[in-house]
Amino acid sequence: MPYVLGIDIGCTNTAAAVARRHGATWTRPEAVPLHVNSALVPSVLSLSEDGSLHVGEPATDDGSRTTRDFVHRIGDDVPLLLGGEACAPQTLTAELAAWVVDRVHALEGGAAEAIVLSHPAGWRPYRREVLHRALSGFGLRHVTLLPRTVTVAESHAARGFAGSMAVVYALGGNSFEAALVRRTPRGTYETFGTPQGLDAIGGVDFDEALAEYARTTLSRELATTARRGTQAALRGLRAECDRVKRALTVELTADVVLTLPNGPARIPVTRAQFEHMIRPTVQATIDLLLRAVQSADLTPAQLDGVLLAGGSTRIPLVTELISAALPVPVEVEPDSQLTAATGAAMAACQVVSPRPRQPAPVRDPAPVSGTGRATVPAPRRPHHDTTVPGDPPPRPPVRVLPLELPKPSRLVLARSRGREG
Repeated sequence: MPYVLGIDIGCTNTAAAVARRHGATWTRPEAVPLHVNSALVPSVLSLSEDGSLHVGEPATDDGSRTTRDFVHRIGDDVPLLLGGEACAPQTLTAELAAWVVDRVHALEGGAAEAIVLSHPAGWRPYRREVLHRALSGFGLRHVTLLPRTVTVAESHAARGFAGSMAVVYALGGNSFEAALVRRTPRGTYETFGTPQGLDAIGGVDFDEALAEYARTTLSRELATTARRGTQAALRGLRAECDRVKRALTVELTADVVLTLPNGPARIPVTRAQFEHMIRPTVQATIDLLLRAVQSADLTPAQLDGVLLAGGSTRIPLVTELISAALPVPVEVEPDSQLTAATGAAMAACQVVSPRPRQPAPVRDPAPVSGTGRATVPAPRRPHHDTTVPGDPPPRPPVRVLPLELPKPSRLVLARSRGREG
């Protein structure tokens, strides 16, 4: 059956969704099982001795042959080292995208009619251009790139959100972004205003807050435990804290459980304790959300809602603080980790079957004597409509090793050697 594909490559996990053609319409997007018993696969690549790429967390994490967090480095001219090879971040991202396309091709029995790949809303044209070139190097020459905030809005619209103007709040495992979106005459969404974002902030910080609490609570017991057993227990602490974080989204209390040489240890954590640990970090994202709204000189009354995406948005404190800051409806989907991918698939449907133009929505007139609803500012050209590459973005802090760079990457050749998931 003909289908389209939406892909969301995050700093922590990658997701994909397909929508299938059913006569003149498209079915609701469905998540693709990219990993064992999961629709998510870690955004991690490891290079084996024979030169093949493995996607997902390796069995043994050899730091020199494993790379992660490469998506936010796209456009940086300092390469990453993987297995002794110099690899451009956009090449690694394109490799992961190509792996997803190949896997879906095998599951669906054919190629997608259109592919949409999400990217951070704050990207300027240079980053999109270098990623387009990298994708072309893997045979993906007709991929449409859209801001993640746009694909999030498309997903919410498919589930019934009828608003014409909203702000998107996307909090993932290791990144945050917020941006205003508005509905166009064709019924699609575009960004406007100034997107806000932070790299290296998200659910991983919440896991670490829980882990630090557990280490402090058990410090005396860990000090008297055999060194080898202590190290083995602590290696699994982060994963256990991720489990507890998820449990506290629905429960009022949960236990962090560690298996120590002298027996299991349980550290009770209440939701109130957890929220106290993470409140400063969540508040920092709320401040950026408000800054995104203020960038277009809007008032909360002009917004139809706040659209959430990302696994960490299931934490009740997030909705609580957003609602206190912006008194408008807050929308979150049941599986918010897949929101951007399903929205990308919805956008891919529109690439194949564009919607007819619709009359522009009529807004209330300008307020008189300080009452009523303010008019919408003059439209600004959305960031993702700009096509001139421009200058490269400022380079993020990196540590340049004092050694001669190895030969250029063989990753493109690795496709002929095979990949493993």
